[in-house]
Amino acid sequence: MQVNSDNAPKEDVMRRLKKIEGQVKGLQRMVDQDKYCVDILIQIAAVRAAINKVGVLIVESHSRECLIRAVEENRQDESVDELVSVLAKFMK
Repeated sequence: MQVNSDNAPKEDVMRRLKKIEGQVKGLQRMVDQDKYCVDILIQIAAVRAAINKVGVLIVESHSRECLIRAVEENRQDESVDELVSVLAKFMK
């Protein structure tokens, strides 16, 4: 994610990643303490959803910044190909 004059998207992503880090540490504690498997699985689903949201925010930021710039520089085809490739990997 490129840094621009508006750091809000980057700050939001960083805040979310720190929260996810805390969730993962909580998962480690739950496993270490032999917590109920269903509770662990619910927390894993929450972490997965949080990671997906970060990915969506980054795709959105990329679309708004990089793709607009690519259009301005007449590199639409190359940029769309890159986006399609990245989305295919992200959605696996």
